[in-house]
Amino acid sequence: MGEGDLLPQLLILIAVAAVGVAVFERLGLPAVTGFLLTGALVGPGGLGLIQDSDRVRDLAEFGVVFLLFEIGLELPVERLRGLWREAFLAGGLQVTLTVGVVAWIASASGMRGETALVVGALVAMSSTALVIRLLADQGAIDAPQGQVAVGILLFQDLCIVPFLLAVPLLANDVATAPSVFVASLAKAGATLVLFGGVAYFALPWLLDRVARQPSKDLFSLLALLVVVGSAFLAQEVGLTLAVGAFVAGLVTASSPYAHQLFAEVVSLRGVLLGLFFTAVGMLFDPAAAWAQGPEVMAYVAGVVGLKAGLVFLLVLGLLRLGVRVAVLAGLALAQTGEFSFVLAAAAGQAGLLDADVEQVFLAGSVLTLLATPFLLAAGPRIASALAAGSDKLPTGERRGAPRAGGHVVLVGFGLAGRSLARILRAIDIEYVAIETNVRTVREVGDQGEPIVFGDATRVPLLERVSVGTARLVIVAISDAHATHQVVRAVRGIAPNTPVLARTRYILEADALFAAGAQGVVADEFESTIDLGLKALRSFGIADSALSAFAEALREEGYEPLRASPDLRLDPWLTELLLEGRPASSEEGD
Repeated sequence: MGEGDLLPQLLILIAVAAVGVAVFERLGLPAVTGFLLTGALVGPGGLGLIQDSDRVRDLAEFGVVFLLFEIGLELPVERLRGLWREAFLAGGLQVTLTVGVVAWIASASGMRGETALVVGALVAMSSTALVIRLLADQGAIDAPQGQVAVGILLFQDLCIVPFLLAVPLLANDVATAPSVFVASLAKAGATLVLFGGVAYFALPWLLDRVARQPSKDLFSLLALLVVVGSAFLAQEVGLTLAVGAFVAGLVTASSPYAHQLFAEVVSLRGVLLGLFFTAVGMLFDPAAAWAQGPEVMAYVAGVVGLKAGLVFLLVLGLLRLGVRVAVLAGLALAQTGEFSFVLAAAAGQAGLLDADVEQVFLAGSVLTLLATPFLLAAGPRIASALAAGSDKLPTGERRGAPRAGGHVVLVGFGLAGRSLARILRAIDIEYVAIETNVRTVREVGDQGEPIVFGDATRVPLLERVSVGTARLVIVAISDAHATHQVVRAVRGIAPNTPVLARTRYILEADALFAAGAQGVVADEFESTIDLGLKALRSFGIADSALSAFAEALREEGYEPLRASPDLRLDPWLTELLLEGRPASSEEGD
């Protein structure tokens, strides 16, 4: 196809990408990898359906522009406060150590210093889009390993801005002209501050004026103008498209129009980001990658081993969240991220990456993305194997574990665990809590709470807190897989001890019942029951009938709510509600 055939090329690209992503989703593999492999298939190195990949890639780059605008938009101060240890301590050290170690190895292998630093930055980034998707599918976003991974990803996403600013500076001869580098760095910093200041005052004012207009279409057009216009202006003053979009998102995040801006750009961002990954895949040359097979495999092994190992050590030693959380967080982040492709493209254009290095990076990155779902699936088994020798409780963290029996064992001391402890304490029921967060253990332990530090999936720990003589075990953690492991472990050493488990989604309830839980509380259906009871109470149905109805639903394992919507409710459940109706309603029937 010729230079003017951009539209047919885009149509081919979108059609093939849609088919490829559908196939990958069907196989349970990430859509990001489907886009990359689709691009490799249709690009010059594959079937050659698209020869002029530069024009397509220029258009697809706006996907990253929209993604960075969205990241800036979703960066509230409250989120940073909640994840500051994970983001700035663990994330900062992970990025710094990864860049340093990789740059040292690359320099030792003969690579020039500037290129070695760029390669270190490429390896330091992980895939926010992929990891968040996989953690959400596992129901592990709110689990300890999910919070650690999100915090580190947040810091990595912030690093793309200084990384992109550094590329043109590194392209100059830093070694021979350090003063030029310092002057360029100062100029870039001043430009960024000036651009951010103008955006801070201009964008909220503009949004406020347009929002007062009755036309909804006008606000939609303005949202598009804010993203694309800020990116264009940033490029005109010497920054990059991505940096401009990020700053625009950041300065509008605190405005009352942030949610509507997100709603306007999110759908377009998804399409353009898919095109971006597909365009990146076009750069992949299978023949060149095959010829560099040993280097590609060394890249994959090095990235997975180094990143998983560093995150493991940081989570275990710095955050002190235990072996299991450290392993799962490390494996979740052991890949190259989408911003690495953005950085590689900028570095390639600046002459910092030659064609051979770029092909090794592209092929190896695609393989790390492909490996991530399998690494996460194998994570619990790997964690169990590594934790086999870590069952000893740290001295000073064994606070008041009861021995006589008849007590309650609380697994997890988050909001739910603390609330349950308060109730048990009020009626003088003895309990002991197990928690993996050492900060929580120390804080509440100093207040006299009977709490121990440890991983409740480990049988020796459960034996130490006398699960065999406990009256009840309550599992109140947000990690679905760990909940299943705890229930199974308790059942193995205490077959007669009742176990109550909490889960977010009802689909996980059957596995928990099968593992031996006597009762399962599913947040998903508890909210449905609560909403239904409030609705029925407004029709005058007696509280006693509503309580009986709710208890019946729970005793049936939420089965009536899980049935097909076209099936009628069981007559005996309907009767419970009819008995509680006011007399006037019965007479009117």
